[in-house]
Amino acid sequence: MKIFAHRGCSGVYPENTLAAFEAASKLPIEGIELDVHLSKDGELVVIHDELVDRTTNGKGFVKDMTSEELRQLDAGSWKAADFNGERIPFLHEVLTIFVETDHVLNIELKSDIFPYPGMADRVMELVQKLGFEERVILSSFDHEVLRYVSETYPQIHTACLTMEVMVDFPAYLKTIPAPDAHVLFPTALRQMGQELRAAGIPIRAFTVNDKVYADMLEKAGVEAIFTDFPEKFL
Repeated sequence: MKIFAHRGCSGVYPENTLAAFEAASKLPIEGIELDVHLSKDGELVVIHDELVDRTTNGKGFVKDMTSEELRQLDAGSWKAADFNGERIPFLHEVLTIFVETDHVLNIELKSDIFPYPGMADRVMELVQKLGFEERVILSSFDHEVLRYVSETYPQIHTACLTMEVMVDFPAYLKTIPAPDAHVLFPTALRQMGQELRAAGIPIRAFTVNDKVYADMLEKAGVEAIFTDFPEKFL
């Protein structure tokens, strides 16, 4: 079963920071997962939440802050004092880490709450500039943006994210279309997972930090897991 470092090595390092991604880049795993928002001035910034409150010393929405304002925030000390001074990285900084590796890069477009017009195109401009088209998966809970990516950039791999137990999910994926399913791990063990496997649709499950669950998912035929502790599963 393949392993993706969820927000980098986020169990040990502050999530979605250069420190977390540098650590992941040194591991013999399938890939890494990261989250992208758009700043007020149109910069692609790597952070999970719409608000900066949880993982920085600041407050407010990412969309309401300029890239310079975001860069002033401490994104590391919430995890441990050793990470004081870690910053919210820009997408180009993160991708640059993996130029010399062969990791798959799962970029989650975080436009399911705020639509971030033009973000997908900005991401694709960078992906194409770096020549990463064959190494990138664009995933999202925003299935509208997945349809846009599928229509505009048909060469790019997409994955539909869901936390729900879906009925006839394979048929729904064809309407986007998106070839892969990224699902909350318990749903992969239900009828939904069986239907996906029967349809030949790759399943990647999140977020799996317990070996017992990982073993269950592997036996169920899940292709990959997203984990905060990729080093633990090697």
